[in-house]
Amino acid sequence: MIESTVRWLLNVLAIPDVGLSSVFIISVLSATLLPLGSEPAVFAVAKANAALFWPVILVATIGNTLGGVIDYLIGYGAKQTFTDKAEGRWFRWMQRFGPKTLLLSWLPGVGDPLCALAGWLRMPFWQSVLFMSIGKFLRYLTMTSALLYIPDGFWQELGNLF
Repeated sequence: MIESTVRWLLNVLAIPDVGLSSVFIISVLSATLLPLGSEPAVFAVAKANAALFWPVILVATIGNTLGGVIDYLIGYGAKQTFTDKAEGRWFRWMQRFGPKTLLLSWLPGVGDPLCALAGWLRMPFWQSVLFMSIGKFLRYLTMTSALLYIPDGFWQELGNLF
């Protein structure tokens, strides 16, 4: 059952068939606490059609930011459900630097929990969304540009090193 559902989902999100809409869906899902990466989809669309470079970066940024907002809302709601006690290094660090910490929301494994923690700490919503979107935009721009404009031979040599 799960295997057939996953195959169906992958067929629905097939890049050549739906392009930007699949990038949007994958970007939203990858920004939630699900372990999924959106960069391969963004790169595939940009590589397949160079004219879609900026649209795919913007669509991925919007989708990933929306996923970050979902994480923020999860954190916001979790605080109402669980204790109000905020302890630990991460809480103090985020309280100290505020929404600017969400510039790091693009980091794998760390970014999604940062968005949830921002909601938990009731950081200003629109400032949080602004910094999330800036960080995510810069990640997509940097990674996609690097993959597109650095010669393939470099990546092959790098792969051979590992």
